[in-house]
Amino acid sequence: MTSLPTPPHNRRQFLARSVSAATAGLFLSPSFALADEPLLPYFENRGWLVGCWTRPWAAFDYRVGMDAMVEAGFKYVALTGAKTRTKRVIAVDTTLEEAATVGEEAKQRGLTITNVYGGGVALEKGPQDLRKLIDNCQAAGGLSVLLSGIGNEQTYEACCRTVAECCDYAAEKRIAIVLKPHGGTTGTGPQIRDAAGRVNRPNFTVMYDPGNIFYYSEGKVNPVEDVKAVAGLVTGVSVKDYLPPNNVALTPGAGNVDFPALFAELRRGGLKGGPLMIEMVNPGDPDQTLDEVKKAKRFVEQLVGIA
Repeated sequence: MTSLPTPPHNRRQFLARSVSAATAGLFLSPSFALADEPLLPYFENRGWLVGCWTRPWAAFDYRVGMDAMVEAGFKYVALTGAKTRTKRVIAVDTTLEEAATVGEEAKQRGLTITNVYGGGVALEKGPQDLRKLIDNCQAAGGLSVLLSGIGNEQTYEACCRTVAECCDYAAEKRIAIVLKPHGGTTGTGPQIRDAAGRVNRPNFTVMYDPGNIFYYSEGKVNPVEDVKAVAGLVTGVSVKDYLPPNNVALTPGAGNVDFPALFAELRRGGLKGGPLMIEMVNPGDPDQTLDEVKKAKRFVEQLVGIA
């Protein structure tokens, strides 16, 4: 029998306690699950899910990227750029039928869609666009919708309220809402923790991106230190490296991110599994891209001890 939803005020109280526990250095399960609520699929404990974003193949039809991922041995895919009318595999303006087709293409290849990033969502205009993206994610069989930001300084508080409202809508559809650092009001660990406290929903979570922490701070903020501020909030990592002055188009392990030290901090913060999605590799032709993606996969697997 399906459990009845927990009242929103109880959910908010739970997350507030969780954030306090993480700040105090106590162990915190990264799932943010309440005892009487079944886990959303995104938070199920399936160990480390090493996968890849479609971004390395953004100049091609998304199926090209999916085929390459299968050849590289991946089982998990995160959707972002591709050669479509919206420039994304799935975007706000993608139709439900198109989204369902994407999901079927992934399923036929044995790929699970962990994250759907549809580009910048106009949260300042209200919940409509984010709701559309959630609907498209559900149609594709995706586990989460990913946000790259929550408004500017003038709209931040209102946008946090919009995200909270949409989290409730997403929870009904068994979907998580994931925030990834991308500069602006949610560009660092402390800012992300503030956003999590304001949104205050158990299906709102964080995908850490060390390359972006370096990139948007112009190399001044080290992700190994910054990640301590989001202890207990992170349930996945967008695996991206960085070289000054502004290069993130490189294969992980070739830049300035100290991944072993970063993952040591993530583990101390409670991360024991979840999506580890390779976002960028050294650019090249399709054959070169495949080689670099395979190299990145081996690097990440060795990093978490599953190779």
